[in-house]
Amino acid sequence: MTSPEPRARHSNNGATSLSDSIREYWNARIHDLDMARSPVGSAAFFRELDAYRFEKLDYLPRLVDFNGYRGLRVLEIGCGVGTDLARFARGGAHVTGIDLSETAINLAHQNLESLALKGDLRVGDGGSQIFQEQMFDLVYCHGVLQYAADPEGIVRETHRVLRPDGTAIFMVYNRDSWLAWMSRNLGIALEHGDAPICRLSSTSEFEALLRVFPRRTIVPERFPVTTKLHRGVKGILYNGVFVPAFRLVPRMWVQRWGWHLMAFCRKK
Repeated sequence: MTSPEPRARHSNNGATSLSDSIREYWNARIHDLDMARSPVGSAAFFRELDAYRFEKLDYLPRLVDFNGYRGLRVLEIGCGVGTDLARFARGGAHVTGIDLSETAINLAHQNLESLALKGDLRVGDGGSQIFQEQMFDLVYCHGVLQYAADPEGIVRETHRVLRPDGTAIFMVYNRDSWLAWMSRNLGIALEHGDAPICRLSSTSEFEALLRVFPRRTIVPERFPVTTKLHRGVKGILYNGVFVPAFRLVPRMWVQRWGWHLMAFCRKK
């Protein structure tokens, strides 16, 4: 499956830059927002988003030790409403979050406040030199590079701000995955496939993007789970037939076709 070409959008004032188009998109389409039923910004709203995300991404707590950074400095690039960042903060990390979207950062403030947590939250581009060199013990960038105007810049900046013994965690969408196959052959729409940029990457392309890190491990993850996203007949077929059938297949047979490519990188 070929990666979609970047699509610049236009405002009433004429052409905008690609970064502006991406910012406008994410200001209007916060990830998973429609999965919550409670009033936006309420404590119950954020609990619903957390429950939905970690049900859908059940592999995350297994691969990412959210409680393992107590007293350390964690930066999340593309923090959204702060769902993952809050987990790091609850684990005792000193957290910083950055996102292009003002809407997301405003909600992230409310999220941390509802949990009585503290964090440094900023509107900004993860590829810009905002932070000091070698400032963070962990840089976490989950589901951002595929939508970014300059993924190479984000990776370079991550390397710059990471301490020598620090860890960087990235995730991109796998072009050679079960969901990409369904999108290509069955017309299944990809979530946020209408974004100004939505890239799918092969493992080798992801390796090339991360080449500034001499030590890196890529793990395919994100296999079918039941979801509220599909309803009606589609939901019955997906949740009641496809997901149970897929779970019968030994994981070792399908591991390489995970929808998410998770990368764990070290500077030395």
